[in-house]
Amino acid sequence: MKAEAEHPIIRNSKPVRMFDNLGEIVAVAVLPDRRRMATSSKDGMLRLWDLKKGVMVKEMEGRGEAMRDMALSRDGKFIAASDESGYVNVWHGDTGRLTQAFRAHSCVCSLDFSPNGTTLATGAYGHEVKLWSTLTDTWQLQGKKINCEYDVNCVRYSPSGELLAIATSYTIDIRNTTTKQRIINLDFGSASLVWTPDGTRLLSGGGVTIQEWDSATWKPVGDIWKGNTGDRWHFAVNCNGTLVASPTTDNHVRIWRLSDRRTIAIFQHSDFPCCVTFSVDDKHILAGGKDKKISEWAVPDHAWPEDAPKDQEVHQVCCDSTSIHLSSHLFGSKTQDGDTEAHDFDTESKPSETKASFHVRVL
Repeated sequence: MKAEAEHPIIRNSKPVRMFDNLGEIVAVAVLPDRRRMATSSKDGMLRLWDLKKGVMVKEMEGRGEAMRDMALSRDGKFIAASDESGYVNVWHGDTGRLTQAFRAHSCVCSLDFSPNGTTLATGAYGHEVKLWSTLTDTWQLQGKKINCEYDVNCVRYSPSGELLAIATSYTIDIRNTTTKQRIINLDFGSASLVWTPDGTRLLSGGGVTIQEWDSATWKPVGDIWKGNTGDRWHFAVNCNGTLVASPTTDNHVRIWRLSDRRTIAIFQHSDFPCCVTFSVDDKHILAGGKDKKISEWAVPDHAWPEDAPKDQEVHQVCCDSTSIHLSSHLFGSKTQDGDTEAHDFDTESKPSETKASFHVRVL
């Protein structure tokens, strides 16, 4: 009770920084160089942002269809985005050049790269999951597709790459990625999935619930979390696996502590936030929504456990142990004086530099 009194729920309606994306946001991710942010949108555009200057520096058009899911390979070599018609476009992370464009499914699909970047998993409403090899020039299909009983909402690799979790409308299917054999089928429908960085927990969510699963026994951990969430939404776990961030239909982003499920902070977004993610150093979160804006919020200091690794140590752990999917980092590296050194970013393609709604100094 004393801890509750010392650290009340933080409520904040003023973000640290806000970006105007020009299109309704579907997903947001920060590239491993930590200098650029990628956003996919319902206007059919994938955009790259210079995070030091707070400006949009490159627009990459798919087929003109509204985009859905987006995934980055861990090394930042590939940025993949799917659209409403089941097509997948893949750009080179360094050059922004379109390297692949193919129809994976007949309708909207979810995406995820394997941790080693050699495979792209796609799952669709058509009751199927496919694995594509990134090692060939034409990205060939790896063996037969995985047939599911229901429409597929989300596919996510475990941090080790040994398992693939498949969320459908009524079940969660856990598969061995080598044999494609089913490990277990959980009787729990879900719209979104996220693994903890150590792979010991899988969180599933959608509608008004979040359920935590023990990956050793595949038994539920504790009661179902109740929340005012949307039907299709992304939620996130931070790098050290201590915090969960979830969007809500009342235009809030809520930060929970995983150990006791206590609410740490509630942030007021300008509209319904469709996706949310933590920065690599866990100090900030980004939320994007239907209002075409991306809000950046500071995570309260007391949300961190006292023995949690900090700053560069956290960044190294995250890079070594987890694949990059909707992850974000807004700042440069620490200098010897303890200040943050922002990195320069140059690009050959510079359309009209759409600036963030307002700028702040790099802390």
